[in-house]
Amino acid sequence: MPAIVNWVFFALIVVSVLTAAFNGTMPKLTQATVMSAKSAVELAIGLIGQMTLWLGLVGVLREAGLLRSLANLLRPVMSRLFPEVPPDHPAMGAMILNLAANVLGLGNAATPFGLKAMQELDKLNQQKGVATNSMALFLAINTSCIALPLTVISVRASVGSKDPAGIIVPTLLAASFSTFFAVLACKLLERRKLFSMDRYGAVEIDASKLKAPDATALEKAEALAAVAPKTPLWRQLVAATIGATVVFALVSHVMQSPASESAFDLTRGILSDWLLPLLILTIVTLGFGRQVKVYEAFIAAAKDGFQTVVSIIPFLVGVLVSIGLFRASGAMEFLVSVLSPLVAPIGFPPEALPMALIRPLSGSGALGVMGEGLKAYGPDSFVGYLLSVLNGSTETTFYVLALYFGAVQVKALRHTLAACLVADFAGPVGALLVCRLFFSSAPYIAGK
Repeated sequence: MPAIVNWVFFALIVVSVLTAAFNGTMPKLTQATVMSAKSAVELAIGLIGQMTLWLGLVGVLREAGLLRSLANLLRPVMSRLFPEVPPDHPAMGAMILNLAANVLGLGNAATPFGLKAMQELDKLNQQKGVATNSMALFLAINTSCIALPLTVISVRASVGSKDPAGIIVPTLLAASFSTFFAVLACKLLERRKLFSMDRYGAVEIDASKLKAPDATALEKAEALAAVAPKTPLWRQLVAATIGATVVFALVSHVMQSPASESAFDLTRGILSDWLLPLLILTIVTLGFGRQVKVYEAFIAAAKDGFQTVVSIIPFLVGVLVSIGLFRASGAMEFLVSVLSPLVAPIGFPPEALPMALIRPLSGSGALGVMGEGLKAYGPDSFVGYLLSVLNGSTETTFYVLALYFGAVQVKALRHTLAACLVADFAGPVGALLVCRLFFSSAPYIAGK
């Protein structure tokens, strides 16, 4: 799948330079090259603080054993979604931990669980090299990916958004919309004769190329997930007191709100202004209540923040420069004019189309497109909100397919790709719907 991204990058550069040559916009192209590279580094620097903060808080969550708690909550649902997998089979446990880690936004912790789940599912597979119904559904759910948009919040904050956390609930709703259609598509397509496993014989595979999950990372993740320390009574009382105080403050805020303010506007305001601080308070209180050394756990996990941001700088530079050239050359305006009639019937902003197209191909690419778009259109404009929600409504489909199916040498995907593409289409539609619900009063583009 990286070859697709290579072709996209190559095409953007070639089209931009050729368009500028015919349009006489070479001076703008030269300036865009310098400014886009500079913007990429500035964006990365702005991310360091936010990424460090969230990685630290996530470390507290893991030490507190929340991953295991979420896994227990997901188990009844998973048993119904995957009836072919015995409830006590290792595949079920690995899938649950993978999805729980994704919900918390722990992408690095989710990957080893996902690889382990695929290997365990393959042990139940009677036709090696052919994707089973459970494999297809697991992959489709992963590509729709309901997760806290922590990175998106960080990017929005780094570009000066006054409401960086306002996209949390809309993003979760859009991702839920995508996941619903991913599951529905899987369940409907797996019954079609076109995708029946009877059409496939066992596919020859090379066992020497099987990719095993990182044992060290997997053991570490399982150990963190299993943490569930007993909570002393006095710590429970402290946590309960903090919770009661917050509830009282929230009720007081609601009571003092203007009578003219609608219930929806009041709820949206609370979600935007209160959700992020309360999330931080909840994480810290939960860690304290479970005897986690909160500060030490925070520092230990936060150390990876700088390294994480540094590692994405090359990707950001590549994407932002190519997109910057594409915009400065006039090719973006031409593309928008061509696609506008196609997306106009559903009211989808053409400015957000690049984001919708690149999200299934590259996570780092989508991050770069979003950052560039937020700078161009404003993070708190309607287009800015839509770009932000789009980034969290689906996952990097082709990367996930290549990684997880490559781990067990699955070559016959059956209905997996079709279901994932349904999720990729449903995600932007869901993002548009929730953005129209939550952000209809925002300016279409900043300053307009």
